[in-house]
Amino acid sequence: MATPDLTVRGAGIFGLSIAWAAARRGAFVRVVETERVGAGASGGVVGAMAPHVPEGWNDKKAFQFNSLLMAADWWATVQAAGGVSPGYARTGRLQPLADAAAVAVAEARAAGAAGLWQGRAVWRVIPAVGAGWEPASPSGWLVEDTLSARIAPRAALSALVAAIRACGGEVLEGGGEAAGPVVWATGVAGLGDLSQGLGVTVGGGQKGQAALFGMALPDAPQIFAEGVHLVPHADGTVAVGSTTERDSDDPGTDNRLEALIARARALCPALAGAPVVDRWAGFRPRTTSRAPVLGGWPGRPGHYVANGGFKIGFGIAPGVAEAMADLVLEGRDRIPADFRAEALLLRPAR
Repeated sequence: MATPDLTVRGAGIFGLSIAWAAARRGAFVRVVETERVGAGASGGVVGAMAPHVPEGWNDKKAFQFNSLLMAADWWATVQAAGGVSPGYARTGRLQPLADAAAVAVAEARAAGAAGLWQGRAVWRVIPAVGAGWEPASPSGWLVEDTLSARIAPRAALSALVAAIRACGGEVLEGGGEAAGPVVWATGVAGLGDLSQGLGVTVGGGQKGQAALFGMALPDAPQIFAEGVHLVPHADGTVAVGSTTERDSDDPGTDNRLEALIARARALCPALAGAPVVDRWAGFRPRTTSRAPVLGGWPGRPGHYVANGGFKIGFGIAPGVAEAMADLVLEGRDRIPADFRAEALLLRPAR
């Protein structure tokens, strides 16, 4: 077996995206997964790639914004290389506004987006018309943004595996040997390992649950209402997710998901007769800062960390992949200071 230029441990969205970015640059990459591709949070069903609100701008929001802008071309190269569709489309998003105060806040954010989003996407307040897929809006107004996109998580992982292998890389399930620089993209378990190595809690797992409705709305925008994401996919499903459960260590689905499904039907009456065709529960890697942790592993030369995608992992994956490939393969470090493992040492555990 040939010796890889780079080993990536973990076949979730961060690990596979980094492996693809490196393989596309000509590196011989080996991905080592102890279980199976998408065994952790990346094997979910929601796939909402949505921006933070355009205010209080910081490195995290700027990084996410640039990643979302990169996504269309980046995922197109993945599909072209491996011949598998990731289910990506920039279909936008609608958010109902509760009252006049919410409308005023949204209009202020629209003004902020006009500058911060550089004219490359729009955040605007539009009148609700009360028809079709559109959610009910108590104020009669909606936020529409044209930056939000959707992706089919499991299809995206399959597309990355196919692209990596098409470039001569390896994706090994069930374990394998590491050689060369090693990127640890091992999700919740990896945050535990990093916490132990640094002697401070830097994060852990937070449970989420989601479901898929059988309903074909392939070109419809996603909806975010009352904390619920509704994401139409190209395969004739609509995802609803997800719960946020800090107090649960039960890995299975339960009555909280059933309550979420009921809320989704109430928010969007178009879902009233749609059957639930899949349910998912898992633990998402969340750092104490809620920002990803990227870069060198302190005190371990030749080892790197890419973790903490939490709720935005698919949305920031292109940016994470290219920044980590720059660092590991070329020695160019452009990772924001707040994303480094050292920054987590300065934050108390919560």
